[in-house]
Amino acid sequence: MADYRTHMIVSTTAGVLYGLGGFQSGLPIESCIIGGALCSVSGMLPDLDSDSGIPLREAVGFASAFIPMLMVDRLQRIGMSHERMLVTTIVVYFCLRFGIAELFRRYTVHRGMWHSMPAAISAALFAFLACSCEHMGLRLFKTLAIFIGFMSHILLDEIWSIEFRRGRYTFKHSFGTALKFWSNSRVSNIFSYLLLAILCTLAYYDEGLMQRFGYQARSPQTAVDWLNHLRQHSQNLLTR
Repeated sequence: MADYRTHMIVSTTAGVLYGLGGFQSGLPIESCIIGGALCSVSGMLPDLDSDSGIPLREAVGFASAFIPMLMVDRLQRIGMSHERMLVTTIVVYFCLRFGIAELFRRYTVHRGMWHSMPAAISAALFAFLACSCEHMGLRLFKTLAIFIGFMSHILLDEIWSIEFRRGRYTFKHSFGTALKFWSNSRVSNIFSYLLLAILCTLAYYDEGLMQRFGYQARSPQTAVDWLNHLRQHSQNLLTR
């Protein structure tokens, strides 16, 4: 499989190109820098299921540092004071750094269901729920950055599972263990898709959940809101 350095080079290159693409599309340069950085560091997220070593340490460190930063705008929108925001982000950091990391060490295996398509989508949805911004486009831009970085890792693992020997391509035993939709473990499959279903539900009803904290969205924020917005826009066009 690809090593730590190769994964970082590929995900960072993808992040730079992604940020440049966003800038060429007219997005604010600050958002493009954040999107590129998220794409770069999320290239190590699949290695949260590593047993030990640099990949695990760096992946945990990246996740623990970036997720609290993604949450800042959302915490501001629900009216938290700076002191409460600081306390909340510190708590989230320590929960991720020591709590979630320990869960991954105990209950996951390398190249298990955390190296899969459902895991990539779950990571992107988690980022979608963690961050919030005025415009849906910027929020999706950050979410897609996480997905691209995550996918760069598992795609690279699959590419490294193919060798060219004696004039023909051969596949290692690890081929198919990264880019997959299910594993041989029924428990892992059930848990992965249950987590994905929960995150999809939370993302679908995100605006309603935020309103419980007193936040009123001024632009479409969720799939429900966007579907209603598109339906109303289509009706307006038809009545003209």
